Amino acid sequence: MAKRQRKHTASLHILQPDAAGADIGAEEIFVAVPPDRDDEPVRRFPTFTRDLHGLADWLQQRGIRTIAMESTSVYWIPLHQILEERGLEVYLVNAQYVKNVPGRKTDVSDCQWIQYLHSVGLLRASFRPPAAICAIRSHWRHRENLIQMGAQHVRHMQKALDQMNLQVHHVLSDITGVSGQRILDAILEGDRDPVKLAQLCHGGVKSSQAKIAKALEGDYRPEHLFALKQSLAGYRSYQKMIADVDKEIEANLKGLPTAEQAKAELPERKEAPLSAPTLRTHVVRSQERTIPDLWRRLDQRSWY
Repeated sequence: MAKRQRKHTASLHILQPDAAGADIGAEEIFVAVPPDRDDEPVRRFPTFTRDLHGLADWLQQRGIRTIAMESTSVYWIPLHQILEERGLEVYLVNAQYVKNVPGRKTDVSDCQWIQYLHSVGLLRASFRPPAAICAIRSHWRHRENLIQMGAQHVRHMQKALDQMNLQVHHVLSDITGVSGQRILDAILEGDRDPVKLAQLCHGGVKSSQAKIAKALEGDYRPEHLFALKQSLAGYRSYQKMIADVDKEIEANLKGLPTAEQAKAELPERKEAPLSAPTLRTHVVRSQERTIPDLWRRLDQRSWY
């Protein structure tokens, strides 16, 4: 009868004894601290701001200096910011890294497993830029969303024009340009003369005025004109919001250090060791030997 082999679990050395772990959800957060810090090492906290501050107070009272959490949607951001303001070192960890670490027991909760991995140094923190850069990045992402929502109104304008058989897109490359905006405003003001509408085009338009006038002979309908009016207003509203975001980004950029200031804060750059090609060139210049003889001697050695 074969003897059953015993599994030996090697205990890893604790590198960060003051480490905690958090499992973040939309409505509640589970936090684990080392078992010797509290009679109840795993606690549940709601996600309201007052409770997040209570969570930070509990961690500081238990002597926690660093905490690891998974980057779950955007739910981690409020807790991350509050803990950073309290002076704790926060590790934002990719959930895939935690999942790929073997050896987890079935009776261990997520926050306890994260706390253990963090305490033994098996978690790698994701890059989190400074607060000033985070603010600019948030504005920039919001700007991208505004551009996408404004583009939807452009498509609605195009649909309304197609339904009235106003083939502006065949003669103008962009209906949101100067010529396109002039023509749309005139149409909404009641002008239906295609020749007069064609004369509103900028001089740089490649299509002839005769072709433009022919494209502007449409079947005008009140319902489509109403949709065109609202879509144009929505597009211009988003353009105004984009301009406001640009001003906010410019104001935030002025608070960043200039290139001269940042250069003074950079550490001194250390010279890298000579690579094989660089060393060959150095030898050629420093010694009076023929080129073929040098390459033959250098190729006899291995470069790593």
